[in-house]
Amino acid sequence: MKQLVRMFVLVFAVSFGLIYVTSYMNSSAGYSGGNTLTVYNWGDYIDPDLIARFEEETGIKVIYQTFDSNEAMMTKIKQGGTVFDVAIPSEYAISKLKEDNLLLPIDHSLLPNLEHIDSRFMHLSFDPENAYSVPYFWGTVGIVFNPGMVGDLTFDSWDDLWDDSLRNQIMLLDGAREVMGMGLNSLGYSLNDTEEAHLQEALAKLSRLTPNVKAIVGDEIKMLMANGEAAAGLVWSGDASEIMSENEELDYVVPQEGSNLWFDNMVIPKTARNLEGAHQFINFMLDPEVAAQNTEYVGYSTPNKDALAILPEEISGDERFYPDEELTSRLEVYDNLGPRMLSHYNELFLEFKMHRK
Repeated sequence: MKQLVRMFVLVFAVSFGLIYVTSYMNSSAGYSGGNTLTVYNWGDYIDPDLIARFEEETGIKVIYQTFDSNEAMMTKIKQGGTVFDVAIPSEYAISKLKEDNLLLPIDHSLLPNLEHIDSRFMHLSFDPENAYSVPYFWGTVGIVFNPGMVGDLTFDSWDDLWDDSLRNQIMLLDGAREVMGMGLNSLGYSLNDTEEAHLQEALAKLSRLTPNVKAIVGDEIKMLMANGEAAAGLVWSGDASEIMSENEELDYVVPQEGSNLWFDNMVIPKTARNLEGAHQFINFMLDPEVAAQNTEYVGYSTPNKDALAILPEEISGDERFYPDEELTSRLEVYDNLGPRMLSHYNELFLEFKMHRK
């Protein structure tokens, strides 16, 4: 009998321990609900003080996890093994997540602070009614350059990149949509163009850029440009801001032919368990004071018009990162072109990279 009792006690202790460990691991891995909220975001893309403030004001514990690409984020959400209450993908990823039925609709009645978002950044093609997403940050694709290394070139036109004086002096970010989009825009075409003749024309023009291209790189473009390793680079505006904070000699411009207008928006994945907390967090981030503090920390452009009004003039008045409506009207959001066309874009981009060799 004593052996049976000991065995029962042992089994109970082991079972209790497993339950505790499982609960702890689930919490760490993002299995949220009740009084916790799991947020899935890019690295270093929110002021940590704001997370602490949200927790203090609401009593909700935030479990913060990060990803380094939209593709990694979409794969994790699609797998469904980890619950995320709020995620912050880019516009084309939002379109894909909607298409795969992986998002929950957002209840606008629970977001009184939504009124602070500039109307220019609402009702866009990837989510026309903002039924599934709310703007977080936005930016452009353009050219960061060192005026002391480029002579009289201003890069008001994409064509300046093809100037003979820039031989082996250009860095390109390693992105098919960005590089192909640059080629298409330089010809006056949409960066969402799917007409084969236009795509081949863009590829041919990009091939002529090859002598000027020093490297096609990822995140290291920020360090390389800041260190003066090239005269000009194709970058996202947020990266340009970071590069320029490291090297004040550099400048940033969006060419007049047009470019990409990108968005990172807040969404609620389908597997979310704390819907009330998710709406509270989104509404909190839309508060003008909160959005302004977050903008100063992250360095990207805020879509919150009332946050913009309280930001320092050196931030809000910088037209390089807050272009006027005349320029933004010529910018385009990336459309979800579908897997077949996206694959074709990647093939053309690979052909361009292989041509360099």
